[in-house]
Amino acid sequence: MDSKIFIGTTSGLWTLDGDTSRQLDAFAGHAVTALARDAAHTWALVDGSALWREDDGAWTPHATLPRPPATCLAASPHGLLIGTEQAHLFRLTDRAPARIDAFDTMDGRDAWYTPWGDPADVRSIAVAREGTIHVNVHVGGVARSRDGGASWTPTVDIEQDVHQVLAHPRSPRVVLVASAEGFGISRDGGDSWTFSTAGLHAHYSRAVALGDAHVLLSAATGFRGRRSALYRMPLEGGTRFERCRDDLPQWFDDNIDTGCLAAAGALVVFGIADGRVYRSRDDGVHWELAIKGLPQIGCVLVG
Repeated sequence: MDSKIFIGTTSGLWTLDGDTSRQLDAFAGHAVTALARDAAHTWALVDGSALWREDDGAWTPHATLPRPPATCLAASPHGLLIGTEQAHLFRLTDRAPARIDAFDTMDGRDAWYTPWGDPADVRSIAVAREGTIHVNVHVGGVARSRDGGASWTPTVDIEQDVHQVLAHPRSPRVVLVASAEGFGISRDGGDSWTFSTAGLHAHYSRAVALGDAHVLLSAATGFRGRRSALYRMPLEGGTRFERCRDDLPQWFDDNIDTGCLAAAGALVVFGIADGRVYRSRDDGVHWELAIKGLPQIGCVLVG
């Protein structure tokens, strides 16, 4: 049986359970821009300023988040982590988010930037099985903490322009990134990285997921998303990406964005800004249009 799929949009939250979709009334008219799941709960970031929690199918507001607006969530053994604009990091303790001060003073922070002149943001967070935290700053590479956030080390050259970081759910030393320069992988917990674009029609990537045995990666010709497509490659032994084609359009007009591609085993799901959600039940080989006509999609979660 498929896992339940959560779809966050600019105007509400939907679930997709098998072939049955449902809009959740509690979020009608509100932007849901990030989702995360820990051992007990599903979490939703609402309007960049509120944290909601699911308990036995019922959603309730759990905490109000301080400014600047929040951008992403990740479960960790140390509590739920919350990234924000202006590149700050918080941890949920009891019901109140507490800023992780060491992240604000880490080495290399002064070099973080955006091409348009605004301060850098935390774009994605990934937590390895043994608890190592990897925080993707745009544009600022990936910051790593091996002590629960008490200290931080910069990894990945900033100019690789990382858009998403992903930790392997079972192999704590394997870390993946999607970047403006293609696909990156570390097999030593972020100490060293290898980047590749083999098989891709273009190297600008915003989203990465790990299915049953394959890496799934988005690729487009640039930040505006023209000629956007999805690719897959075996994680072990793979040297070249192949295009996902079966029952997918030739091209997408928009990027498959950070947070909009997710996998759980052989089930892979992605959403497009125009309100379409595609699903594969066989690790990205065959695809189907699962739902269409939603508001602009900002995140998906399989859980």
